[in-house]
Amino acid sequence: MTLKEQLQADVKAHMKAGNRTALMTVRNVLGEIETREKSGKTPVELDDVQVVALLQKEAAKRRDTAGIYREAGEDERSAAEVAEAEIIEAYLPEPLTRADVEAIVDETITELAADGTELSMRQMGAVMKPVTAKVAGRFDGKAVSEIVRSRLA
Repeated sequence: MTLKEQLQADVKAHMKAGNRTALMTVRNVLGEIETREKSGKTPVELDDVQVVALLQKEAAKRRDTAGIYREAGEDERSAAEVAEAEIIEAYLPEPLTRADVEAIVDETITELAADGTELSMRQMGAVMKPVTAKVAGRFDGKAVSEIVRSRLA
């Protein structure tokens, strides 16, 4: 079952359970996915990696909004935004630790070196491509880039 299918199934489950907040949140996310799929010249079907990226952005958006409401003294609205962010984050894959990412980077560098590739800063892209595929939305991309850069330096 794809992530999108899971979201669609959960709409029905939230409807039956009477969970209005979760229902509204999941419907909003599905609407955002549909908008992305239909925007552009030709419609596309988002895969799980793209849906995860969209979910991360939506959760971050809710967290940012919650912070703004909190600063404005709107604690009730802030709590509602945090609740929505938590519902969205429940669909995200388990995040990786820095140690996990460092191990993936080291493993990738070892594999590329075994293939006879001479690794330097110029080959950073050759290292980043497989690492990014393995990490895919479970760790900050900028931090991954810094780890790869430090290993190649």
